[in-house]
Amino acid sequence: MTAQTIPAQDTTLRPLPWQRMAGVIWRQHRFALVTVAAVFGAAAVYLWLVGSTLHNAYAAAVACQPVGSAGCQDVVNNFNGLDSFLSNGIILQVFPVLIGAFVGAPLLAREMETGTFRYTWTQGFGRWRWTLAKLVALGLAVTVAAELFSLVLGWYFQPYYATGNYALAITELSPFNSGVFDLGRVTFAGWTLAAFAIGALAGMLIRRVVPAIAATLAVYAGLAFAVGGFLREHYLTPLLTTSLNLPHSAWVLSQWWTKGGVTMSQATMVGVIDPIFARHIPAVPSGDVHLFKQGALASTMQYLTQHGYTYWTRYQPGSRYWPFQWIEGGWLYALSVLLIVATIWLVRRRAA
Repeated sequence: MTAQTIPAQDTTLRPLPWQRMAGVIWRQHRFALVTVAAVFGAAAVYLWLVGSTLHNAYAAAVACQPVGSAGCQDVVNNFNGLDSFLSNGIILQVFPVLIGAFVGAPLLAREMETGTFRYTWTQGFGRWRWTLAKLVALGLAVTVAAELFSLVLGWYFQPYYATGNYALAITELSPFNSGVFDLGRVTFAGWTLAAFAIGALAGMLIRRVVPAIAATLAVYAGLAFAVGGFLREHYLTPLLTTSLNLPHSAWVLSQWWTKGGVTMSQATMVGVIDPIFARHIPAVPSGDVHLFKQGALASTMQYLTQHGYTYWTRYQPGSRYWPFQWIEGGWLYALSVLLIVATIWLVRRRAA
């Protein structure tokens, strides 16, 4: 073989096939993938065990007759007493950001920090194909795990969403509750993938593992706060009503009083409502606390309406839950794709 024939042979070499990367990716990241599966699996088992007790207690509370009796009140209190820290979803909401910080952020940052990328990029895979394969494979894995976990979440929270709970004095949550909306069938997987993509991009930009983890946590927290506090309520135009009987599934955004077209301040209304509420207390049976609160409030609101006050409510109806899930999930998936594309673009421009 002469020196002149060597370049010709090199130019005919084909990149290694995509399927050859799967085994290498598994060997490199099997610990992270097994950890994700173990965490989701352990949480799912715990939810199943606690949820079975929760569902049984709910069935007993709904079936108890006569409603309002002392015996049924004890059954209802038993169900309400099972309302653990899981009902507000705060603990479960950290799962996506932890995946982003400890799976996404080190993905490229570790290779950059240790310098092993110089060896990796000279292999037959090619730098952009190697990056694309890792991001797609790991991103798909964590998204599927999150989607499967969201099925268990939906089953666990089901008793809290049932209509008619309020009339039985049973805890009832709006599906828009800030602690559980992010855990929905569409949004939970979307937030998980977005956190992973944020971490991967942060790792490529910063090229150090620990700072990339910190940046992922900060960016995710800021995004989640902005969405929950400002963006989500504007996905669809809120409705406005003066009705005093809103479904408990509705997401109430704001409420205020007016009289003669003038908006009343909160301090003014407190001074108006307190004495009226006190006058209506004796008319409410004292033996049933739930009926006591409902009756006193209804009488007070009726009195104020008859005397020229109007109570306005700006809200999102519960029927919009699934459209909101798809809207938020849609832009989260789109954002994730953009972040992954940006990460690959940076890898291609990075000098080896």
